[in-house]
Amino acid sequence: MPVKVSVVIPVYNPGNYIEDCIASLRRQSLPPDEFEAIFVDDGSTDDTPARLDAVAAEVENIKVIHQEASGWSGKPRNVGIAASEGEFVMFVDNDDYLGDEALERMYDYAVANGADVVVGKMAGKGRGVPVELFRRNHPRATVDNAPLIDSLTPHKMFRRAFLDRIGLRFPEGRRRLEDHVFVTEAYLRADNVSVLSDYVCYYHLKRDDASNAGFQRFDPVGYFANLREALDVVEKYTEPGKTRDRLFRRWLRNEMVERMRGRRLLSAPEDYRQELFKEIRSVVVERFGPGVAAGLQPTQQVVAALIADGRLDDLVKFAEWEVSVTPTAVPDGVEWDGGVLRIGLSAELASGDTPMTFPAKGSKEPLAGPPASVQEAVDWVGAHSVAGFGRATVEVLLTERTSSAQFFQPVEFTRETVPAEGDGRVRLVVRGTATVDPATAADGGPLDAGLYDVFVRVKLGGWTKQSRLGPVTLKGRTAADAGVAGGRVVLPYWTAKQGTLALDVDTASKRLELGRLTPGEVTVSGDRVEVPVPFHVPGETPVLLKLTGGSGTAPRQVPGTLRPKGEAAVLEAVLPLAELGTTPWQVALSPAPDAAEPRFHPLPFALRVKAGRVQVSAVRPPRPGVGQRLARRARPLARKVLRRIRARGK
Repeated sequence: MPVKVSVVIPVYNPGNYIEDCIASLRRQSLPPDEFEAIFVDDGSTDDTPARLDAVAAEVENIKVIHQEASGWSGKPRNVGIAASEGEFVMFVDNDDYLGDEALERMYDYAVANGADVVVGKMAGKGRGVPVELFRRNHPRATVDNAPLIDSLTPHKMFRRAFLDRIGLRFPEGRRRLEDHVFVTEAYLRADNVSVLSDYVCYYHLKRDDASNAGFQRFDPVGYFANLREALDVVEKYTEPGKTRDRLFRRWLRNEMVERMRGRRLLSAPEDYRQELFKEIRSVVVERFGPGVAAGLQPTQQVVAALIADGRLDDLVKFAEWEVSVTPTAVPDGVEWDGGVLRIGLSAELASGDTPMTFPAKGSKEPLAGPPASVQEAVDWVGAHSVAGFGRATVEVLLTERTSSAQFFQPVEFTRETVPAEGDGRVRLVVRGTATVDPATAADGGPLDAGLYDVFVRVKLGGWTKQSRLGPVTLKGRTAADAGVAGGRVVLPYWTAKQGTLALDVDTASKRLELGRLTPGEVTVSGDRVEVPVPFHVPGETPVLLKLTGGSGTAPRQVPGTLRPKGEAAVLEAVLPLAELGTTPWQVALSPAPDAAEPRFHPLPFALRVKAGRVQVSAVRPPRPGVGQRLARRARPLARKVLRRIRARGK
C-alpha cells in the first residue's frame, strides 16, 4: 500500500526523552503500512543509535539513518526528506511526541482540503505554543486571514510534491532559525494551508535539563544574521504594504521587543543584554519602517521606540515597571446549571498587591516618536488603556495538567469602569461567566479523564496576561458538588497548594464524599432502593450498581438512575431479590458507566435479603472526627466566602 505519511525525526543525544516519541509513533491510529518513521541520527554520542537500531529491527515501518554530526537540524531533516516515500512529510523533534490520531487526522484533513501544508494543534509542556491560531479550524488559511505567522516551528505536515516543485529544503549547518526560513516560504508559496484545531496533534516539550536547542544562550550576531534571512523570504514573496508589515511585526514582536522587556530583559546578564540590544537595534533601524511597530500593543510600541532611539537604560526602567503589573482573577461563584458548570469571575490588572489605576479620561493619541521619559511612556500606556477598554476581553481556558492541552470555554462578560478611592483615577474591571459543558469542552468533544486547571486570560491595556482563577482560602475543598453530565463525573475543587480552581474529571474518589452516606438515609420499598447522593444531574441519568457478595459469589451489576432532587440527586434501582439470597452485598456506584474506563465507587452500606425484606447495614461505622466535621462544613463555608468575594467586587 502507498505510504501516506513519512515522519522525519532528526536525532542528537536525546537520551530517554526519545522514548515518548517512539511510543507515540507506535500508538498511531494510521495503520503501520500507511506511514513510515525515519530517524536521522546526526552523530549522537549517547546510547541512542543502538536504541534506534533495536527499534527498527523490531518495527517494520521504522527506519534509521546514521550520519556524521552536522551541527544542527537542517541537514538531518533534508536527509529524511530525500529518503521519504510518503505523499506527505511530517517533522517531529526527538524530544516531542504526537497525539495518537495525529497522522490520520492531519492526512485526512490535508486530502479533504487540498492542502500543501497542515498545521496541527499544539500543546506546550513547559514552553509556549500559539494560542490564537488554534481557536478554530481553518480549512483554507493564509497569512492574511489567520495568524499563521505565529507558528514557525517545523512540526507540521508538508506535501512532498509541493516541496519538490518549489525546491524547498532546510538551510544546513550550525545556524539558528532555519525553520523560520523554511516554514515562511512554505506559507507564502503553498496553494493552500489548513489549520487543524479540534485535536491536539503535537506535544512540544521543554526538557527537564533545559537542553532543548531553543533554550540555549546564543550568539546575537549570528542569530540576527539568520533572522535577516527569514525577512529576506518575506521581502521576496510579498509587496511593500500592510501584509509585509504585519509579517515583519511577528519578528519585531517575538524576537526583539519581547527580549527587551519585562523579566526576560531584567534576568539577562548585563554584558549579554548589551550585546542583544546592539544587534536588535541594528535590525530594527535597518529593516523596519514605521508601519511595522505601529501595529503592536501600546507597551510593545514603547519598547520598540526606545530600541530604535538607542535607550537601553530606559528600557530597563520600563521593564521594572512592567514586571509589577500582574493579572488578578477572582472567582465569583461556581455552580451547576442544567448539566453545565457556570464559573463567575472578575478580572483586572494589579500593580504590586493593589488594583492598578488609570486616568479617568483616555486618549488615542498615537506614539509619534520615542517618549521623552519612562514616566511619559507609562502615562501614554495608561491613557491608551482607558481609550481601548471597549476592546478588553476575558477568556477562560482549561489546561489538562499532564499533557498541557488547552481548551477555550465560552465566556459572557461585561466591562466596568470603577472609581478608585480618593485620586480621581479608575480601575478597569472585566466581569464574566464562563460555561463549561463536559460533553463539548474539549474542542467540541468530551473532556478526557484527568485534572484540569482553570486559567483566565485577560486582554486589557495592551497586555495579554494569564493567571489561574483564584486563590481563595478554601484550599483543598470542593467548590461545588460533582456533576454527572456528558458521560463524565466532573468535580470542581480548590487546589490544596494555591487555592485556585481546578476540575477533576472521572478520577475523584474520596472527594465525591459518598462515604458520608449512612444506612438511615437509604430507603427500601419492596425491591426498589433509593439513596440520596451529592451529585448534580441535569435530568434522569443512567448509572450502574455493582453488588459484591462473599467469596465464590459472582458480582451482580444492576442498572439504576440518578434523578435531580433539590440541589442533589437520588439514586434509584430495582434489586434482583431472587438472585441475592441471604448473602450481604456491598454496593458500588458507577455514575458514568459509558466512560472508556468506568469507575465504581464504594458506598458505605451493604444490602441483605432476609425473610423477603431488604436490610441495610453500615460497611464501616461512621467515626466523626475533625476532618469529617470540616468536610461537612465545606460547602456552606464556600458559599459564605464567595458571597464575601462578590460583595468586595461591587
